[in-house]
Amino acid sequence: MAARGLKRFIALLSSLVLVLVMALAVVSFAPRAFGYTPYAVLSGSMEPELPVGSMVFVRQVEPSDIAVGDNATFYRSDGAVVTHQVYEVDPVAQTISTQGIANKNADGTIVHDAEQTPFSRVIGVVSFCVPYLGFVNAYCTTMPGLLVVGAVLALLVAASIVLDRMVSDEPAGKHTRAHARERRS
Repeated sequence: MAARGLKRFIALLSSLVLVLVMALAVVSFAPRAFGYTPYAVLSGSMEPELPVGSMVFVRQVEPSDIAVGDNATFYRSDGAVVTHQVYEVDPVAQTISTQGIANKNADGTIVHDAEQTPFSRVIGVVSFCVPYLGFVNAYCTTMPGLLVVGAVLALLVAASIVLDRMVSDEPAGKHTRAHARERRS
């Protein structure tokens, strides 16, 4: 009886892990089909609006269509991808000026980013944000994360196969009753 319960638990756990992996893949790749690119939020410069560990989905737009107050995602001059709030758009110079809303001076005012961003380095604007998904995505897309996910799936499949061979799906008494009927005949 305990082995059958363990078998059911392993089957349920396997299904749950498989559903979670598939859901992560869908959330990470399906938005791309609709023009959204996901990015993990790895710093607190935009908290509380975009919490650390969130995943933002960025829609490509014409940089000239970006408005003050939009959260723009762009390449910094060092190549890092950053999402900050736009506080100024200069269509003549073709630049945007941004700020991390959590980056504050001693007097509580928001610190503006040191450099302006040329339109050519703008990726797009944030359309929506999913809290915590960035942590999961950031981990699962690293080599250790992929190895852990693969190992967990392999262990669950192996446990399921071993339990399948060891434990019958029939209730315990059913086989005994059928065998007893055969002896009477």
